[in-house]
Amino acid sequence: MAKTTQTNRVLDARYIPLIGYAEAWELQKEYVKQIDKEERCETLLLLQHSPTYTLGTDRHPEHLLLDEEQLKERGISVFEIDRGGDITYHGPGQLVGYPLLYLEAANLDLHGYLRDLEQVIIDWLAKYGIVGGRKEEYTGVWVGDQKIAAIGVKFNRARSRRGFVTSHGFALNLKAGIGSEGFQGIIPCGITQYGVTSFEDLTGREMKPEQAAEELLPYFSRQFGFDQMSYRSLEHPADAGDDN
Repeated sequence: MAKTTQTNRVLDARYIPLIGYAEAWELQKEYVKQIDKEERCETLLLLQHSPTYTLGTDRHPEHLLLDEEQLKERGISVFEIDRGGDITYHGPGQLVGYPLLYLEAANLDLHGYLRDLEQVIIDWLAKYGIVGGRKEEYTGVWVGDQKIAAIGVKFNRARSRRGFVTSHGFALNLKAGIGSEGFQGIIPCGITQYGVTSFEDLTGREMKPEQAAEELLPYFSRQFGFDQMSYRSLEHPADAGDDN
């Protein structure tokens, strides 16, 4: 677990049914600044995106296999962003989580933070009898040789105190067939020898993103040591900009 000396930690968790990538990215940046200034408590955004490819700082444009016309036909947007990692897909039927957390410089363990995110998902999968795990050379959560959750984060240096505020996060595949939808147009994270899977592909049962969001919260809160937690399911993306 990522170490912290903070006490009485409060997590504000919000679920957004569907939000465009650009809007969510701007929201993350706004919240990071507010958390840095201690104007907002630590926040977890849980949401779905419209079909989007994101290329991180380790980007390889050749891993995007579709041209502009094909992207337009499929209604998929493309963003070059500031998280770590290569290219991945976001779309409906996938739960995306953006933890915006303050990490103290004195106890900073960047790799530990990634392992904590993976552990939240591994523990939730175990609730359904799915054995999730890790591959030593890659981030994310794997079931055998198939990835069920991708992870890519950014550590934003805090300006008003010593430490970092996290942004970006994880994408958990829920809907069956998601691997043949968005992921077919890319080489996910540049990995050619392994595939992707989803909760429904593995279990044969449907899992709504909002249900997965609610179920993940206790695991997240425990893994990161929060003392209190609030949760809101928002009807409209604009509501996410409300004050704490």
